[in-house]
Amino acid sequence: MSHRILVVDDDASIRETFEIHLERRGYQVRSAETGENALNQLEAFGPSLVITDVRMPGMDGLELLRRVREGSDADVIVITAHESMESAVGAMKAGAYDYLVKPLDLKKIDHLVSQCFRDRDLRRKASTAPEKESTGPEPHRLVGRHPSMIEVYKLIGVLAENRATVLVTGETGTGKERIARAIHNSSNLASEPFIGVNCTAIPETLLESELFGHVRGAFTGAVGPRQGYFELAGEGTIFLDEIGDTAPEFQSKLLRVLEEGEFYPVGGERPRHTGARVIAATQTPLEERVREGRFRRDLFFRLQVVGVHVPPLRDRKEDIHILADHFLEKIGRELGKEVKKLSGSALNSLLAYDWPGNVRELEHALTRAAVLARGPYLDGGDFELGSSTLDRDPSEDTDQSLEAMEAVHVQKVLREVGGVKRQAAEVLKISRTRLDRIIEKHGLEVPE
Repeated sequence: MSHRILVVDDDASIRETFEIHLERRGYQVRSAETGENALNQLEAFGPSLVITDVRMPGMDGLELLRRVREGSDADVIVITAHESMESAVGAMKAGAYDYLVKPLDLKKIDHLVSQCFRDRDLRRKASTAPEKESTGPEPHRLVGRHPSMIEVYKLIGVLAENRATVLVTGETGTGKERIARAIHNSSNLASEPFIGVNCTAIPETLLESELFGHVRGAFTGAVGPRQGYFELAGEGTIFLDEIGDTAPEFQSKLLRVLEEGEFYPVGGERPRHTGARVIAATQTPLEERVREGRFRRDLFFRLQVVGVHVPPLRDRKEDIHILADHFLEKIGRELGKEVKKLSGSALNSLLAYDWPGNVRELEHALTRAAVLARGPYLDGGDFELGSSTLDRDPSEDTDQSLEAMEAVHVQKVLREVGGVKRQAAEVLKISRTRLDRIIEKHGLEVPE
């Protein structure tokens, strides 16, 4: 007996296209114009797969998805011409088999439908239970319609349904913490704390105390016990940014947390339990750190249970316009000013630039332009992204000048503390490991 498919869309031409195409592939196909009509057909027709649009009059596709999942074991593929992070995450959280964006590629539809039915056969043989509906708070706001971001949104929806450890990778400024917050806020534990920690911003000597806490007398100045972030997070989420730059001693203790769900406060003799989820992030490939012997292989595999890669802005320039509109609305609201609009020349300037600082740099550039601009529109000249900047490799000015400033500042601090690296790291508020890396990179002199 052939598989049965129910197609739901308020556009008659799309329904007809699906019916003709899928019937030629040997499937039994019926269609419905509305969600309500689809529910009426659900019991009588008994489809194995429902393919539904999101935006329809009356019951929308996401509500239909939830109703289908409640009342049958049919799989659901959601399609839409109005893609957004919210609908993608919502669909995957509610148990959609997949989420597709129009215009649709019929070859991709064929592959996905075949894959869906293969998976159903495997589930039936394994006698696994169908997925259940999941509810939770609204997801953290992310913006972007590029296919690579749609895949990220789908992953967020899947990860919100479990407690797996996640490793988020991507260049600086791509929004790795936003992704972590979206996973947390989309889960059913969103009411629990989300605590973000930049591992390179805390001196190496203090990082363990910050995360694991300490007992009274653990070190000079520890006049009383102190809870660490893992205790304060409860059943929530700990986000560890720049995990690749942590010291080996810390890595071994974090591994124990991931393997055993427990840790020792600094100076403590009794382990304490933690139910916090760990989401880590890095802008440097951890595989390289492992090969160099600077990152534990076992910890790497523990962290990367699931990996989420955030693409750089230069690889999804189609998103620049909607990102700009989003940020300008946010900036206008925060500043209590008129929301600025982009002129054609401004948009061309933004599209021509490669954005080495990614989404963060775009937001900063728009904020500066919106603050200084006098009229309702932003022009190309309102951005410091003119030909003098666009015609150069950003590393020739921004990156090199920042690195030069870093070298001068670190060298000055090293002289002031007489070459004592521990003190220099504390003054600079960075880890000892990061300090050694800066010294090596710039060939700095360490006074004796």
